Amino acid sequence: MATRLAPGETDLLLAVDVQNDFCPGGALAVPEGDAVVPIVNRLIAVFPHVALTQDWHPADHRSFAVAHPGRQPFETVMLYYGRQTLWPAHCVQGTPGAAFHRQLASDAAEFIVRKGFRKAIDSYSAFFENDRKTPTGLAGYCRERGFARLYLCGLATDYCVRYSAEDARRLGFAVAVIEDACRGIDLDGSLAQAWSALAGLGVERLLAARLLADL
Repeated sequence: MATRLAPGETDLLLAVDVQNDFCPGGALAVPEGDAVVPIVNRLIAVFPHVALTQDWHPADHRSFAVAHPGRQPFETVMLYYGRQTLWPAHCVQGTPGAAFHRQLASDAAEFIVRKGFRKAIDSYSAFFENDRKTPTGLAGYCRERGFARLYLCGLATDYCVRYSAEDARRLGFAVAVIEDACRGIDLDGSLAQAWSALAGLGVERLLAARLLADL
């Protein structure tokens, strides 16, 4: 059995988009998305520092297929910042779908990053909008708090978790993705592409058991 890791004061657990609309029955459900909740909660219990991200779109967001007449969800279009997948309307500000899963231990979070709230631009990463240059402020927060290593989990592996992990690595943080605390969409092979890209950046891939005591 692998040696258990012990999260310390310079480690941050970043739980990505564990929201109702990404869970079964939601507007953009990730297969088995709700299965991550008990694992994430166990991780929250052993990490001294926890942050959450929350997709937070206006109702007329440009990444929604309904904003593009004649287009369907999962088609791609070119927006001013590049290629954009069109999604079903999801995580609309103030709606039940945008809320964290009711069983998520969200009260333990020290910091919550809301992303995707600008109408004209989508935001997968917890660190930057999809133009790859507009910051969310999370990097500055992590640096001011002295965090050196980030552990990512949540939804979806191949989109918001992937882009958050990539950006964190490029910003100089050590990064690990907790595989069994994530679930993916796997759109046209996107899950395998995500793992390959993360490995190429030196992002560690591990299981929750390495971080969990017998709770």
